[in-house]
This record gives sequence, C-alpha cells and structure tokens, in this order.
Amino acid sequence: MNESIKLPFYAKLTCILLILICISVIIYIGSNIITPVMLAFLFTVLLLPIHTFLYTKLRFPTYLASFVTVVIFVLSIATILTFISYQINDIADDFDIIKKNAVSFFNNAQSYINEKFQISIWEQKKYIEKVTHDSVQNGTGTIGAAIGSLSDVLFDSMLVVVFTFLFLLYKTHFILFLAKLFRHENHAKLKEIITQVKISINNYILGLIFEMFVVSILTGLGLWIIGVKYFILLGLITGILNLIPYIGIMIAGILTVLSSLTATPEISIFLSILIVNIIVQLIDNNILVPLIINSNVEINAFVSIIGIILGGSVAGIAGMFLAIPLLAILKIIFDRIEPLEPWGYLMGNHMPKKFSWRIRKLKTEN
Repeated sequence: MNESIKLPFYAKLTCILLILICISVIIYIGSNIITPVMLAFLFTVLLLPIHTFLYTKLRFPTYLASFVTVVIFVLSIATILTFISYQINDIADDFDIIKKNAVSFFNNAQSYINEKFQISIWEQKKYIEKVTHDSVQNGTGTIGAAIGSLSDVLFDSMLVVVFTFLFLLYKTHFILFLAKLFRHENHAKLKEIITQVKISINNYILGLIFEMFVVSILTGLGLWIIGVKYFILLGLITGILNLIPYIGIMIAGILTVLSSLTATPEISIFLSILIVNIIVQLIDNNILVPLIINSNVEINAFVSIIGIILGGSVAGIAGMFLAIPLLAILKIIFDRIEPLEPWGYLMGNHMPKKFSWRIRKLKTEN
C-alpha cells in the first residue's frame, strides 16, 4: 500500500508544469497579501536571534519577547528614516540654489548637445515643450497614482509589522504544523530543510545589510572626494536603493545629480558622479556580490535574472527583492528531495569544466 507510483518522464514533466502554472496563478492573484507575508517571513528569520535571546536568556514570555523584538526592529527602521528626513530638510533649504544651478546646468547641457550632436537649441526647446505638454496632460493621473501607491506602501508596511509579530508569536505552532504534515521517518529531513532555510536566509539578509553599508561608505567617500554636498545622505540613499536590483542604482544616480546642484551647475560634476557610481558598482558586482550574496544563496546568474524579472512583473519592487531568497528556499528543498535534485542542480552555480556521456554499448548476438 505504501509503494510509490512510478510515472514516465512526460507524465512527471506535465505534473511539474501544471504545479508551476497553478502556483504562478495563485501568486499573481494573491500578490497583495502574499508579498507582505513573505517580507514578514524574511524579517522574522532575521529577528529570530533577538527573540530567542529574550525568550531563553531573559525569560520573557513569548508574547512579550515577540513584541519587544518587533519594537526594536521598528525603532531601527525609524531611526534611519528620521536621519534621512532631517538631511532632506537641509536639502530643501537649498532649493533656491538648486533651482538657479539647475537652470545653468540645463543651459550648459543644451550648449554641449548643440556643439557635439549639431542639434539646435530651438529644436531641443521644441522637444522639451512637447514632453512638458504631455506630462501636464497626464499630471492628474500621475499624482493620483503616486498618492495611491504611497497609501499602499504604508498599508503594506503595517501588515509586514503585524505579520512579523505573529510569525514570532506562533513560531512553534507553525513548526508543529509542518511536523504534522509529514511522517515521523521524514522529520529528520524536514528539520534539516528548516534549519538550512533559516541559515541561508539569515546569512543572505545579513549579507545584504553589510553590502548596503559598504556601498554607502564607498559612495559617500567618493562623493566627498569630488566635493558633493550631503555626501553622507547620498551615500546612505545609494546603499539602500542598491538593494533594488537594476533600477535602484539608476534612481540613486539621478538623486545624486540633482542634489549636487547645490554646489555647482557644471557638467563636470555629473561626469564625476557617474565615474564614482561606476567604480562602486564594479566593486559591488565583482567583489561584494560574489563574496557575500552568491556564496550564501548559491543561485546562478541565469536563474537569478529570470526570477527577478518574474518577481518584478508579479509584485513590483517587493517581488524583485523577494525573488532571490525564494529561489534559495526552493533550491534547498529541491536539493534534499531525490526526484527534484536535477532542478536544484539547474538552479545552482556549479560549473563543471567538462562533461562526457557514459553510454553502454549493448552486445549483439550473432
């Protein structure tokens, strides 16, 4: 009665594809609730050492240990946001200078384009007027969408905090639920998977935080060298936005260029900022990411890029952020379930030097 049913390859492949399609549809439809839950799960894994210390060492009750852990987490985020807000207020005080330098920068850029690309200033102004006219027509919808997006972010942030508290509070309850799903003979493998998932995600998030600080320090140092005002704030913003794959560093570069207008309208400052960002990204992509990130999740670049694109199409920026840890969880599960081992290998970053087919030659009878 307990014998497993052996299916042919095409049947297995069909079942796997159907499961993937069903999971994708469920995630797409329920992304509004699944995304905060998954973010809360990642933060819960990160906060588990604090919760364990409060619960086991200081003998806090479970609910109190969960509450204090979440309060520490919220206060840490609030401290960073408060620092950024104070720095932004200082930048706002220089708005008149930024406006004046922006006009000079714009005129210098027009002259440079006219000189290098032979596009007259009149043609440039006509194009800008057309873009401005289209932007004004769509302005109401854009502002409404921005306000809606802000409210969604605030609501999702509250959900993440609540879910994080509940995950910490019901941690043992969820583990017991998983244990009830599987037979006792599979509990050793289940424990191994849970432990490895916790270690992998914890190391990944800590690696991201360390990467964020290193990128912030390097960017701030580079901006200080070239004489950009508010280099500490801009370095911190660059480090935070660098957590968003692909688009984060571009947004940070635009903000840095705008903020640099508090000092000078020269185009040279733009080129200097571009060089700083390129150098920092080369260090990040060739040293920090392979050393800190890839060593913890062991996902190859091909699968990572596809996962990030799919995550962004389903859940936006949050989906892009969640893609790598979710792929890491899947790989851990695949590696420890025998029928799924080939898929785990496909996701990994192991690169064999060569492969030789081992084909047995059948003896033919005369």
